[in-house]
Amino acid sequence: MIRMISLASAALAVVLVATTGIMAAPAAAQPAAKTEAECTALRDTVFSAGHVTSARVVAAAETLPAYCEVRATALPAISIEVRLPLEGWNGKYYQAGCGGFCGILGRADAGSGWVNAMRPGLEKGYATATSDSGHHGLSVIDAGWAHNNPHAERDWGWRSIGETHRVAQILIEAFYGNASGQAIFQGCSTGGRMAHMAALRYPEMFQGIISGAPAMDYTGLVATKMSWIVQANTGPDGAAILGPGKETLIGDAVMAACDGLDGKTDGLIADPRQCAADLSGLKCAGAAGEDCLTEAELDVIAKWRQGPVNAAGERLYPGGIPEGSEPFWWLWLTGKKEGGGKLVPLFAKNFGAYMAFADDPGPDWSPTAFDFETDPAALATMGAVYNADDPDISEFRAAGGKMIVWHGWADAIVTPYKTVDWYEKAAAAAGGEEALKETVSLHMIPGLDHCGILPGPGGIAQARLDPLAPLEAWLDGGPSPASILKAE
Repeated sequence: MIRMISLASAALAVVLVATTGIMAAPAAAQPAAKTEAECTALRDTVFSAGHVTSARVVAAAETLPAYCEVRATALPAISIEVRLPLEGWNGKYYQAGCGGFCGILGRADAGSGWVNAMRPGLEKGYATATSDSGHHGLSVIDAGWAHNNPHAERDWGWRSIGETHRVAQILIEAFYGNASGQAIFQGCSTGGRMAHMAALRYPEMFQGIISGAPAMDYTGLVATKMSWIVQANTGPDGAAILGPGKETLIGDAVMAACDGLDGKTDGLIADPRQCAADLSGLKCAGAAGEDCLTEAELDVIAKWRQGPVNAAGERLYPGGIPEGSEPFWWLWLTGKKEGGGKLVPLFAKNFGAYMAFADDPGPDWSPTAFDFETDPAALATMGAVYNADDPDISEFRAAGGKMIVWHGWADAIVTPYKTVDWYEKAAAAAGGEEALKETVSLHMIPGLDHCGILPGPGGIAQARLDPLAPLEAWLDGGPSPASILKAE
């Protein structure tokens, strides 16, 4: 197979220079098993604008084969991990994104999930890689690294995607003696944003892309929408109006009103756009209690459902918190009584303080200070660095790329309505949905939390999903995937 590669990685492959671009030669036959000495020798690999920091063999364990783990730095500060199978390399490449503000190298592979992890590729014999996106953070909600640091913001925004690919290809060729063939990118949330960015900025770099719950518009989502969520739930005394403990009360009422709208009573809301649950019956008749909602709490929910608008009533973001997401509110919106969760206000504060504006306001900034009349326009400078919601993916389509986009309808942090909005605009840009379907396969999944992190109704979570196998079949000439759910 001949694949298109970017100019940045052209020197890493046997190339044919032509007026239409640069093409990598087909990957050679599967190489012989590699040794520990060949792995550790990668410490001496020399390349421009970076260096290798370590190389070691990691023994086979559970579902993973033995592999050569190489860590490297792409200047100025992108930490990269590459995993190279010692045996059975399939000649292909798999790159994973990262979540939140990233900053923790290989974080996803420390757990058992597959989202933003190298694991799915490595299990199938791919050479794999990921990065910390260009900085070290104390957690994925820590954005202090971005304070007055435009180079780090640029690397997080887009450059780490291409640099991870560049360095991985250097190491792949040094280890196996030839470049990789087909390349796949997989990411969810911020990793989903990176997936869309790859299609836009590096349209020939990846032949297959998996984008989950894409936070593709960070300035609109994390600055504007999340500030709206915080302000809606902040009382005159600065305390939260709707606290933890009433999610089940609200969720049960919503499910009773909307579960059967699709003709099935199965504990799932098939499309929250069709749901307009009336919660007035939960209004407290007397004193406030755990079994009712105050007028102020009802107002919070109404504003959360609506999404941000300005004083003229103009919509500033496509939609709010979807019905059916209530079981997951403790993690994203309301927290637990004993503490923990409530991550949306933390993301909003850190992003607004250090990343959202061209001039960082700093740690004293609060989402309650966001001005819905003037601040959305002030986000444009950094939006050009971070955002990947441009629906015109014509260059990726022209390169023959295939893209699976998936999102949970019950996502309370990254609005599924934005993904649907992007898809509709992408279809228009492509000349119609049928044309877009040749490149993009959209899967909206009822009851699924953000990236499938928490189990939803019937236990639906990321473990029930497998977008890689259908993508591989599609890339091999099969039809567009009908589903990404594993067979039960």
